[in-house]
Amino acid sequence: MIPDYQTLMLPVLKSCRQEEAVTSYVIETLAKEFQLSQEDKEQFLPSGKQTTFSNRVHWAKSYLKQAGLLKYTARSHFVITEEGKKVLSENPERIDSKFLEKFKSFQDFRSRKGTRLDKDKPQEETDVLNESATPDELLRLSHKVINDALAGDILGKVRESSSLFFEHLIVGLLLAMGYGGTSENAGKAIGKSGDDGVDGVINQDPLGVDQIYVQVYPVSRKWTI
Repeated sequence: MIPDYQTLMLPVLKSCRQEEAVTSYVIETLAKEFQLSQEDKEQFLPSGKQTTFSNRVHWAKSYLKQAGLLKYTARSHFVITEEGKKVLSENPERIDSKFLEKFKSFQDFRSRKGTRLDKDKPQEETDVLNESATPDELLRLSHKVINDALAGDILGKVRESSSLFFEHLIVGLLLAMGYGGTSENAGKAIGKSGDDGVDGVINQDPLGVDQIYVQVYPVSRKWTI
């Protein structure tokens, strides 16, 4: 299982306790330390541009920098600061966002950026999301949650609609998918509610020689083509 980015904060800080660290080497070393499988190491973010594990290491490093526990020396290179050494000398069992809140620079960072998803969401849900995902993942997760909610609302409205509305909707959908070519008037709904006959027709050519006939009917209020 791939550790979340907050779990990685302490190991990342320890990785530079002796000398300047290189991010790529830290990623490789921590992957072995957490005994990640090849599948885990090759798991990519939805964007396909970065692996999930390396993304979490980068965010752990970024948060530690914002708290002043480490600093960047060059591209992909970083060293521990005196404050970071002080923290490690206290042998903390875990470093996470709550732990970092004690540092003024991190408080300033949080107030500038804001990491809450939605102030109207339950506190428990927000905390779980912040614990298990990086800001990149939170953004994508939020987008997915919104899309799923919207899709559910639309589907619910469609299922509650009249048969006449659904017939027009299906014809419009088929035209949008490319049936009927480029003509805006290639299709039309012709059925009547409850007639159990042909409900729509789409002309595949300008002359209407090749046609697609559409019939829609409800199955337990789940409209079907």
